Amino acid sequence: MIVVYHPRYTEVYESDPAAAAGRMEAIVKELGGFEFIEPEAAGLDDIRLCHTASHIGYVQRYGYVFEVAELAAGGALLAAEMAVKGESAFGLIRPPGHHASPDSCWGFCFFNNMAIAVTRLIEQRKIKTALILDFDLHFGDGTANIFGGNPDVIYFHPEDGHRQEFVDHVERFLGQCTADIIGVSAGFDRHIEDWGRLLTTEDYQTMGRQVKEFAIRNCGGRRFGVLEGGYNHDVLGRNVRAFLEGME
Repeated sequence: MIVVYHPRYTEVYESDPAAAAGRMEAIVKELGGFEFIEPEAAGLDDIRLCHTASHIGYVQRYGYVFEVAELAAGGALLAAEMAVKGESAFGLIRPPGHHASPDSCWGFCFFNNMAIAVTRLIEQRKIKTALILDFDLHFGDGTANIFGGNPDVIYFHPEDGHRQEFVDHVERFLGQCTADIIGVSAGFDRHIEDWGRLLTTEDYQTMGRQVKEFAIRNCGGRRFGVLEGGYNHDVLGRNVRAFLEGME
């Protein structure tokens, strides 16, 4: 398992929970033993794969935020490239991205990191189909908007209100699908000690294992994830590690 990470992800770029000081450090502290690599920023051509010129201009007017958002998209691109080459990877990135639509964004997001990564793989004909599992507390409306009506990309956001049913739903759904790669929008705000108050740390490890098994069974092991939500710094690092241990 490769962790894609850049020191600039620790910088406080906005006054929202995703940009809070100490959030990324809390995760890095728990990931001893994993190999880390640094990404480059995504180029404008990459971002244009999923976003309009007006939206890109809107984010550019944020100035400093635009630089960090480019770097987050670049982290997702690198994680996806590593997966295609046969190495499972996780983009430990911020800002998150699943609320970024082609021409708008909200919820601490600016560019849709996952969508950009998957779209570039398809454009480069490295894959034909993709499955995106999003277990964040919040529905990734941006990802759904970008891929809506596209039969080659499946977006799945489980919604069950009971812990075991949630995990079982993920397993059942993965058992019904096929794809050339699986990408995970990994939000950890559904944890029992975070906003969602539902899942345990062990559940994230279970879902990581489900992702690994799907990838081995359907797509030659190609799998990657990117960080979305998760805001309780006291448990966030342990949850991320549990997921990566299951997925590696």
